[in-house]
Amino acid sequence: MEILGMEIDVAKIVGILIQIGILIIAFLIVVPIGKKIIEKTLQRAAQSRKASPGRMKTLEKLLANVFSYIMIFIFIVMFFATLGVEIGPLIAGAGVIGLAVAFGAQGLVSDIVTGFFILLEQQLEIDDYVTTAGYDGIVEEIGLRTTKIRSFDGTLNYVPNRYIEGVANHSRGNMRALVDIGISYDDNIDGAITVLEKVCAEFQLDERFKDGPNAIGVQSIGSSDIVLRVVGQTENGLQWACERDMRKRIKEAFDEANIDIPFPHHVLIQKDK
Repeated sequence: MEILGMEIDVAKIVGILIQIGILIIAFLIVVPIGKKIIEKTLQRAAQSRKASPGRMKTLEKLLANVFSYIMIFIFIVMFFATLGVEIGPLIAGAGVIGLAVAFGAQGLVSDIVTGFFILLEQQLEIDDYVTTAGYDGIVEEIGLRTTKIRSFDGTLNYVPNRYIEGVANHSRGNMRALVDIGISYDDNIDGAITVLEKVCAEFQLDERFKDGPNAIGVQSIGSSDIVLRVVGQTENGLQWACERDMRKRIKEAFDEANIDIPFPHHVLIQKDK
């Protein structure tokens, strides 16, 4: 076929289009299969080594992303090879451009290096409750460049890894649940502590508590109240629910004993050391 004085090899063009089509189909098939293999392999490794689910989820997402990047690179190389473009000069040029970009994008390099050490030192894992870089929430994904942290109001924060420093990980070990509750000066302190001990005895049978809870006595003396404290160690992530249940039960027990609560008590949560 000849168009505007140029001879076009229709058969060759059709052949190239068929090869490109096969390449795209192969890419769309191989990538999901590869990710599935990574998932199954890590699941078996987790069972044999008894690794934490968060650690396995972190490695799964990271390896899946790396696999996708590699497959995209291979696809691009094979695509240009199918079109008859010389691969060598293209790769060499990409290396020079990449070097130039690396010098001009030090933040990106810092993100990758920091992300590597975060994964190596296991500072964060998926589903961990952390405070870092001004954000407080649950880790949803850890990448070599960014980390995703979901705040408790639902906001998804994309944090460059270079800004992650001074990590406070609240998901390592048991958590401590503290309930401070004030009683009036007219109430009997020993009687109030006795009521708290009875409430604590009920919750000591709760499987969520790993130790206690116990009524430890007078925490502080205020201008209008005497603050009593209850403390116990709970399974990680369950401290808030345990505190809510204890506050409800303490209020009911105090009402039954005619003990007044002059104002809403304060709740503190601290990491078990």
